[in-house]
Amino acid sequence: MTLVGLVFCGLAALLHVHIWVMESLTWTSPRTRATFGTTREQADATAELAFNQGFYNLFLAVATAGGIAALAGGATQVGATLVFTGAGSMVAAGLVLLLSSPDKARAALVQLVPPLLGVAALAVGLTA
Repeated sequence: MTLVGLVFCGLAALLHVHIWVMESLTWTSPRTRATFGTTREQADATAELAFNQGFYNLFLAVATAGGIAALAGGATQVGATLVFTGAGSMVAAGLVLLLSSPDKARAALVQLVPPLLGVAALAVGLTA
């Protein structure tokens, strides 16, 4: 189960790197605007906020990936702490999005289900 958990958490980390790219690097592009349902004017007005938020997603991905690497290297406590913190924060952020913007339920579930599955499987794997 540990491997399954790490795979799901790794996928979640990759997704959050992709979100970072969209929010911090391509926020005003037509494709990213279509993904987030924003107009050019809205994207221009929120670019600074999106840039900053994108880095939060990147930092969650880095923490999770660092934890996966630490676990793979045998540092179980450090690795588990980083994965649970990074991926657990992804789950929490997805829940915030789901509860604050129910119209964005699909995006929230895409954001929170992989790390939730990963955290659950990792917890079972580490306690078995």
